Amino acid sequence: MNITDSDTAATVRTPRDWLRHWWQGLARRERRLIGAATALVVLALLWWVALAPALRTLQRSPAQIDAADAQLQAMQRLATEARELRSVTPVSTEQAGNVLKAATARLGDKARLALQGDRAVLTVTGVGSVALRDWLAEARSGARARTIEANLTRGTSGLSGTVTVAMGGGA
Repeated sequence: MNITDSDTAATVRTPRDWLRHWWQGLARRERRLIGAATALVVLALLWWVALAPALRTLQRSPAQIDAADAQLQAMQRLATEARELRSVTPVSTEQAGNVLKAATARLGDKARLALQGDRAVLTVTGVGSVALRDWLAEARSGARARTIEANLTRGTSGLSGTVTVAMGGGA
């Protein structure tokens, strides 16, 4: 059955009518092929829009969950450490200065300490990273000092520069 201009004009009023008229004019084999192609396109769209992104999310989620758990554990450790530091009795600026002087003496002639009120500035020249880490740990635990600023450079002989800390748990 072919669509003629007179048939079309008489029966086709909307695009939907035109489509129905066109579909009925197709041979049975053509309808099957178009139906199969349409099904294939629908399946491809379903895969690209719904299934593939969901599968990708499922594949990535274990790694993201592990990363989130690691972050949570790190945050919990920091929160515990902060609670412990808050519960520790404050140290006077004088006591903190004495602790920092003793820690600086262990660094030898590669470091000198300048006390300025509730702050201290450590100037180092060629100090090893482990020695500086130990000094910072002692400053934090013994003097209740926290690092405010650090300007360090790594050279062939070690670290050089300055580290400024606030003493006695001061702000």
